[in-house]
Amino acid sequence: MNTQATTVQPTSTIYYKETGVIWRLSNFFLEQIPFDHPNLVFCCIGTDRSTGDALGPMTGSFLTQLVSFPFEIVGTLDTPLHALNLEETTKALLNSPERPYIIAIDACLGNANNIGQIIVHPGPLYPGKAVKKELPPIGEVSIKAIVNIGGFMEYNVLQSTRLHLTFEMGKVISRSLLLAWHRYNLKVINNRNSDTYNN
Repeated sequence: MNTQATTVQPTSTIYYKETGVIWRLSNFFLEQIPFDHPNLVFCCIGTDRSTGDALGPMTGSFLTQLVSFPFEIVGTLDTPLHALNLEETTKALLNSPERPYIIAIDACLGNANNIGQIIVHPGPLYPGKAVKKELPPIGEVSIKAIVNIGGFMEYNVLQSTRLHLTFEMGKVISRSLLLAWHRYNLKVINNRNSDTYNN
């Protein structure tokens, strides 16, 4: 569960119920995720033992059910990526023969007015900041979902977060990622056809 990240470029933010959210969020993903990378990995951080912190593994489970989404998914409801295994998992990923490009997905806490916002930005997540845990940063691109209010009694706040909110936000993120991947593929095909026609 994350509340802080290093932002080196402008951040893209959208409310999960906004009209056209899946198309617009897919635009953000196309701008920031290199779908042509040979080892693109999606790390979905959190635990199924907390309704607020289940956003990451819930999104991971949604992504694994999308048969046309071909990338490696780390962190699901069945096998969560959380504080107890994050450091070990990160080291294993970074030691793979082809260095991964990691997209980190996590829940976070924020202001009451920002609940329901999905945030996409370059740079790593710093998991566990909200609950005072020191965990290694992870990710070249971060996707965060504000699920509740931060600033006090974070553990209780996470436990009392509505599961419906994390479910719906996870669904929006996963569908937007799938759409971005399909749009990327269509662009590649169109470019090839254009090159063939011009030649």
